[in-house]
Amino acid sequence: MLDAESALARAQARLGTVPAEAAEVITAVARQLGGQTPTAAEIGGQEPAIPTGVSDPASATATERRSPAPTTAGPSTSPSTPTAGLGSPAPTPTAGLGDPAPASPAGVSNPASANPTARSNPAPTNHTGRSNPEPTHAATPPGIDVTALAREARATANPVVGLVKVLAAAVGRVDAAAADHVHRGSTSQDIVDTAMMLVAQRTLRLLADDLDATAHALGELARVHRDTTMPGRTLTAHAVPTTFGLKAATWRQGVLDAASRVRRVLDGGLPVSLGGAAGTLAAYAEYGDGTDDYAERLVNAFVEETGLAAPTLPWHANRTPVADVASVLAMAAVALGKFAVDVLALTRTELGEVTEPAGGGSSAMPHKRNPVLSALIRSAALQVPVLAAGVTQAGLAEDERSAGVWQAEWQLLRECLRLTGGAAHTAVELARGLVVHPNRMAANLEITHGLIVSERLSATLAPLLGKTRAKEVLGDASARAIEENRPLGAVLAESPEITAVLDASKLADLLDPTQYTGAAGRMVDRALEDD
Repeated sequence: MLDAESALARAQARLGTVPAEAAEVITAVARQLGGQTPTAAEIGGQEPAIPTGVSDPASATATERRSPAPTTAGPSTSPSTPTAGLGSPAPTPTAGLGDPAPASPAGVSNPASANPTARSNPAPTNHTGRSNPEPTHAATPPGIDVTALAREARATANPVVGLVKVLAAAVGRVDAAAADHVHRGSTSQDIVDTAMMLVAQRTLRLLADDLDATAHALGELARVHRDTTMPGRTLTAHAVPTTFGLKAATWRQGVLDAASRVRRVLDGGLPVSLGGAAGTLAAYAEYGDGTDDYAERLVNAFVEETGLAAPTLPWHANRTPVADVASVLAMAAVALGKFAVDVLALTRTELGEVTEPAGGGSSAMPHKRNPVLSALIRSAALQVPVLAAGVTQAGLAEDERSAGVWQAEWQLLRECLRLTGGAAHTAVELARGLVVHPNRMAANLEITHGLIVSERLSATLAPLLGKTRAKEVLGDASARAIEENRPLGAVLAESPEITAVLDASKLADLLDPTQYTGAAGRMVDRALEDD
């Protein structure tokens, strides 16, 4: 939200309705409040004057400076912290309605804190090529009493009113005249909604990168195991043979589809919010330069400063942009969840067809190697679609600004971003390190003593015996094989009807599951053509 406030001041300065010096001071102080040290250029070539009560970010420890955190309290969480729980404490109180944020629900650990270098988030570049201010990186924004801000937010049903007071006071201690230009002509929802889009943009970029990395690793698995035959299972039971390569390629396609949807939203689907008190931009125009197209030019300048998209109309009561973000997050979580639930099934002791790169131990059973990465991804995938449904429901906004609807989005969308981002980061580790056991797959193909290829036998025998008779013969032979715990081939070899039309060599060939994988190999090749 501090980023949105300072971007608005710079946009107004572009049009000459806010002094450039004032915009520079507002930006510098906003960066200080957010935990960043402003450049000398931002404060007119002078050393930054740290407002009273604002600690110097430069004096923070290295860990503090690199630890992602919210820019300020409220719906705008840290853009580079798409966590998904389990040991990742929630940010400081949200100040959405004054209640402290709950601890993150079960999901996946914070990827940003696990590897801050790999997860570093470069400052977005706006449409003019200038670098926008980077997101803040302090555990608690210095100079902001988050608890007090949360309590004040309860009185106004949003955190912006209190935040503007803090920002204006801090700016005033540096330049009293500049303080008059903080939040000039704006309204709380413009700031909150723009901040949400900035957070979503930064998080979706990280998410898209992790989805790409996951898809690449799954592509390698598909390529290596193109022809590794394994049981195909439907409704939990053996069906017909398939290949692990096709299974991995299917996981990959789901992840690629999710990444494509994420990028479609990133490409023009995240607009700035600029409408003023009731969507008419009246106050912005009143503070403008008197030209008829000032409001339109201000929106465009705001777009340039934030790197977001230009909306056709203000969207205070049209929540499509927020619902779009939640929707792509839900689909991404589901795609990752499909990968995870299959791994969970295949790691069962009685199957043992894959194992995770590093299993979690048990507090009671020393022998356990639990598939914790898959469990964490699945946990996130179970939660995000439900949360996204709540975000979509918030589209029922009455009038020009709803009472309670846009507030309802904040925590839901935050958790969607955190959970999905964390799940994707964990999926990279799972896909890159997944261990495949072809020998167990081959052994499991033999569990049904040849019944897994009964479909092939039926297709071969139908023109020889007639479709109805072939089905009867195979049905009887399959029942005997199960009852007597004998190979299907041995039972069929005792049937005169079968031996009359199939010799021993042909029957053995038909019973080989590795020879009945259909077009699996070609489908893998086609799926990996562009990899």
